[in-house]
Amino acid sequence: MKTWTPKKGEVERKWLVIDAKDKTLGRVAVETARILRGKHKPQFATHMDSGDFVIVINASKVRLTGKKLSQKMYYHYSGYQGGLKTIKAEKLLKEKPEKMFRLAVRGMLPKNTLGRMQLRKLKIYPGESHPHEAQKPETHQL
Repeated sequence: MKTWTPKKGEVERKWLVIDAKDKTLGRVAVETARILRGKHKPQFATHMDSGDFVIVINASKVRLTGKKLSQKMYYHYSGYQGGLKTIKAEKLLKEKPEKMFRLAVRGMLPKNTLGRMQLRKLKIYPGESHPHEAQKPETHQL
C-alpha cells in the first residue's frame, strides 16, 4: 500500500484572521502554528508546506498568565564577548508586540527550511486593522 501525498498544485491555501485580544499568548500561538503547518487539513504531510496564511490582529492586547509579564526575559546574543542582551516581556510587549508573538510561534515550528517557509505566511499587526482585505480573509475562532 502506498502513502498518498499532495502535489504542490493541489494544496489550496486560505487566509485566516485570528483576533488575539484578551487571549493567552501561548494558546493563540499553538493554534497559529497548527494552521501554518497545515495540521488542520486532511491532506497534511510533514515534509511539505500545506498550511494556510494567518493574519493575527490585536497582538498588543495579548495576555500573559502569572508573573510572566514582569519576570519572563527574552535573550539575544550579538556574537561578541559580553554581548548577551536581555529584555523583559513587559517592555517587549509594549515596544514590539509582533516580535513577541513571532518568537512564540517560531518556537513551535520545525527548525529547518520548511519552518522558515511556514513562518513567512504569518502576518502580525498590533492593532485592529490589516492591509490584506484583497485576499478576503475568513475569521478563525479559537
